[in-house]
Amino acid sequence: MHEATFLRALLRRIDEIAAAEHATRVTAVTVRLGALSQMSPDHFREHWDVAAAGSIAQDAVLTTELSDDLTDANALDVTLVSIDVEDPEPAS
Repeated sequence: MHEATFLRALLRRIDEIAAAEHATRVTAVTVRLGALSQMSPDHFREHWDVAAAGSIAQDAVLTTELSDDLTDANALDVTLVSIDVEDPEPAS
């Protein structure tokens, strides 16, 4: 399944960023769906909900941006635009 492969890669990247930020959880994720990615926002969300279950991004607010630029170098891709994270609680 094509979606499962790129979602695993996307979640690995999100995990890497969250770990570098010492985050306790990811609160928001924004992705750009390339014009030739064959993904609609609704289709992506369905797969996202399954893939993110149990991950640090499980309850993150998902925002999708849909590109219509067929000549964009990333037209075939789903690109991570940004994530928002919750910082760890300071030690007492």
